[in-house]
Amino acid sequence: MKILLVGASGTLGRAVAANLGERHAVIGAGRSSGDHRVDLRDEASVRALFDATGPLDAIVATTGSVHFGPLAGMTAAQFDQGLQDKLLGQVRLVLIGQHHLRDAGSITLTTGILADQPIRLGANATAVNAAIEGFARAAACELPRGLRINVVSPSVLAEAWDAYRDFFPGFEAVPAARAALAYQRSVEGVQTGQVYKVW
Repeated sequence: MKILLVGASGTLGRAVAANLGERHAVIGAGRSSGDHRVDLRDEASVRALFDATGPLDAIVATTGSVHFGPLAGMTAAQFDQGLQDKLLGQVRLVLIGQHHLRDAGSITLTTGILADQPIRLGANATAVNAAIEGFARAAACELPRGLRINVVSPSVLAEAWDAYRDFFPGFEAVPAARAALAYQRSVEGVQTGQVYKVW
């Protein structure tokens, strides 16, 4: 398969690339590194990415940022950061990318455990992740030509645990390689409209 992986240079993206790259041709893309550059906040940039890659068998996104901060001082502009980047960035990949997928192709998006398990300072992350999952479930009902869409929702990664452990009291970290298995299941499997939780 010919797979576009957006966010290939991140910790999770590298693990997914290592897994899928054993069996498939993986094209990496990112804001500042990879085979192609793309800004998911910019529709023209996303369209240019797909024009450059040509037809694909799968699209995988392991990217997107959100705003972390106390609700009491949060502004609409800060909240909008997560909407524009992680939510609409991945939605743009779907809306444009569906037309560049071969029949029976797949799309895999990324959310996280905060969609279901909120933490202090994480209101934006919870809202954005939950919205992505809702979008994917609805999109699965409409995608034509046997196209599939799924979401992977990992817990905080073990590789990042030292930096984030204070924000996730009582949570269990998961290795990026374990999370990558869920992306393999999404790309190589048959299901659609699923949220694969790796907790």
